[in-house]
Amino acid sequence: MAKKLYENISNRYFEAANAMKAKDQRRRIVAYVESYDDVFFWRTVLSALENDKRYFEVMLPARKEGLGRGKKSALMSVVDNGAGKDMIACVDADYDYLLQGASPTSRKVLGNPYVFHTFVYAIENFQCYAPSLHDLCVMVTLNDHRIFDFERFFKEYSEICYPLFVWSVWAYRTIHYGEFSLSDYGKVVELGGLDVQKPQLALAHLQQKVQRKVLFMQRHYPHAQTAYDALKQELFELGVTPQTTYLYMQGHHLMDAVVTPTVIKVCNRLRLERENEIHRTAIHRTQMYNEMACYENSIDDVKRAIKRNQGYTNSKQFLQIRALIQSRLDDEENTAVSSPSNNSC
Repeated sequence: MAKKLYENISNRYFEAANAMKAKDQRRRIVAYVESYDDVFFWRTVLSALENDKRYFEVMLPARKEGLGRGKKSALMSVVDNGAGKDMIACVDADYDYLLQGASPTSRKVLGNPYVFHTFVYAIENFQCYAPSLHDLCVMVTLNDHRIFDFERFFKEYSEICYPLFVWSVWAYRTIHYGEFSLSDYGKVVELGGLDVQKPQLALAHLQQKVQRKVLFMQRHYPHAQTAYDALKQELFELGVTPQTTYLYMQGHHLMDAVVTPTVIKVCNRLRLERENEIHRTAIHRTQMYNEMACYENSIDDVKRAIKRNQGYTNSKQFLQIRALIQSRLDDEENTAVSSPSNNSC
């Protein structure tokens, strides 16, 4: 019995649709993503790659019972239904990029030329890109006073977390992932109480926690030191450095437990600073009330602002995604031009 269209839309369907178009019409490339949050991110990636020959339509996979969500659904729609130049999947890398084929999902993500990933763990890591966080605070509070050095802080935070992060990837590449899970790692690298005026106190406490866990791993897995050292070099070649560890950690946890609380504390101080300025400089009470009302109507919500943050578009990892997709598109077009069916002779 024939499968229903929305249960199994293959690349041949989109190829046929494009083949029916006039030669001067642009080719539609469908990009399946994991969730609603991913649609705008991948639109940001793909917009710059559109030209007079092609355009992208970013969507969730469609199935009989409705819209499919999640990484598995996006991969099934493309990998299992016949990926091709007219149908791609765009997914979070998670640990699959760093596992380098050590799991079935990793092999699907890395082994198919029509599956693209974020390189960093997830889109949340991009939204937490440290060089963009001061501008985000300005957007939220309308106060451009630089009271916290986000770039330095997350560089130091990453350097502290890095040795344990390597152990985490090692555990997931081996049979030991159940003994040191992502949630176990996340609990260790939470900041706890952070005073934005004295961030070194929180970092010192974090370093103590990480060192204790690293010593625990070294004692329990003494046979793994050689593999650990080799993994550090391999991760470096994949783009993971001690200074950028936070980009490759579990994205939701980084955003919810580390970045958002930090940004909220910075923004609270900036808001208070601006409000004190209004109180101090107002000529009379009516003017003060009017200025305060105007300011409160103009400021933004931190969590919403982080979700909308696009300050990552100049990051090395974001440009790496675009470069890979551009390279694949160029290969496809060059193959099509050189194909015998396209030659006149």
